[in-house]
Formats: sequence, C-alpha cells, structure tokens
Amino acid sequence: MQKSAEIHLTAAVLVLLVAACVLISGCSGVFSSGDGGVTSLSAVEVRSYEGEKLSPVNAFRENSIRGPQQVNISNYRLTIGGLVKSPRVYTYDEVLGHFPQYSKVVTLYCVEGWDATILWEGVLVRDLVMDAGADSRATTIIFTARDGYTTSFPLAYVMENDILMAYRMNNVTLPVERGYPFQLVAEDKWGYKWIKWIEKIELSDNAAYRGYWEQRGYSDAADLDKSFYSR
Repeated sequence: MQKSAEIHLTAAVLVLLVAACVLISGCSGVFSSGDGGVTSLSAVEVRSYEGEKLSPVNAFRENSIRGPQQVNISNYRLTIGGLVKSPRVYTYDEVLGHFPQYSKVVTLYCVEGWDATILWEGVLVRDLVMDAGADSRATTIIFTARDGYTTSFPLAYVMENDILMAYRMNNVTLPVERGYPFQLVAEDKWGYKWIKWIEKIELSDNAAYRGYWEQRGYSDAADLDKSFYSR
C-alpha cells in the first residue's frame, strides 16, 4: 500500500509540474518518476534562455519554394558525399545518436525584413564532415533539401565555425514548416542560406557553384551587414 501511495503521489506531482510548464519557461519535458526511472512528457516550448527573450517557434513566415515538405522519418536518409574519403548515409536516429549535440541562441534575419531569435539544438556540420573525411581538393560544401532547394558555402565556413544542423528549436522538435528533420543554422548569413529539410551534404571543388536563390541574383556570400544587428 505504501508503494501504491508513492506512485499516486508521484503522478500527482507530475501533473502539477506539467501545469507549471504551461505558465513558465524552461521546463525540459522530462522528469524523474521517483523510482529511479524517467517519465517523458510532451516538450514545452521555452521562451527565454539565460535571460534572453526568444521568439516563438511560429514567428517565421512560410516562404519555401514548394511549401512545407512532409518527411517520412522511417525512410529518411542523410547522405554525406562528393569529395570525401568515406561517403556516409545516416538515418535520423543515427545522426542524433552518433554525434555530440550542442545548443545556442542565434537570430535568423530574413531579407524580407523580419527576424527571429531562437534557441537551436543540433549537431555540428563540422563533425559530420570530419566523420566522412574531407578530400584535400574540397573547397565548397553544398546542401540539398527535400524540395530541391540548394545552397552552398566555402568549406572553411563550417570547419572554422560552430555551425549547427538543428533538429530542435526552443526545446521542441522542429515543426514540419521549420524544416523537420534538419535545418541549417547559418550564423552571420541571411535567412535564405538557412536551408531546411536537409537530405544531402556534398563536398566539392567547384567554388563557383550557386544555389537556388544565388542563381537568381542573391549574394552568394550572403554576409549580414553588421550594422543590421544594432538597428
């Protein structure tokens, strides 16, 4: 009877914690069950992190070239190829389970004039490249999305910076509209470089490669004007 009472008390405490999550930011959605196990609950979106206010997940405008892409995660594969020593193919779970995960607050600035500050969680693109082994001839990294969208960067950009390929934002899994399963967090670049629904990463020696919007006149470098941050 005592054990039964403890279980009911634990359940009651969890209910109260879930209710509290609705009212405050910062709940992780995972609590101890009280008997050494873990009880998983639906993740709650956080709206602040270390004192910094975050934008809501739905603060983004839908401006993809073919609308949100529905990805069947059971069939999903991320390929790493091109000028690499060991081409790789990963499932979604393998990416999350094989590589260290990191989080940081980064603001996306769109050329349309809006922005969103989000706590992103993901894996480093650098780790993915290192696992495949970059060929010495590679100078460029090209990303391809489920909808055919592409963009590219100098390989040095991802190797010398902590560029994330995110799978969570504000403590919740990326919604379909935001690029589930993976979106690039292209720091210091305009939003059209933040490719969603990533399926393929290719290393190339073609520094002249141009992605979808870059072929249509957008800057290939896409560097943010630093004065934009202080507006």
